[in-house]
Amino acid sequence: MFDFDQYLGFLAFLTILTIGFWLMIFLLTFVIPYWIGGSLIERLKEIREEKKAKRQNL
Repeated sequence: MFDFDQYLGFLAFLTILTIGFWLMIFLLTFVIPYWIGGSLIERLKEIREEKKAKRQNL
């Protein structure tokens, strides 16, 4: 059915496909929410500091 070269190519294809699948799952469930959450927290800190500076200037 398969020659040995075709078999190795098929295994390489499945390996790359599987790595890509798990990488996408990892990015969508951990990395992107962590990145968005951290940026929101930093933005809230900046807003609080701006309000604090305005109060001190008055």
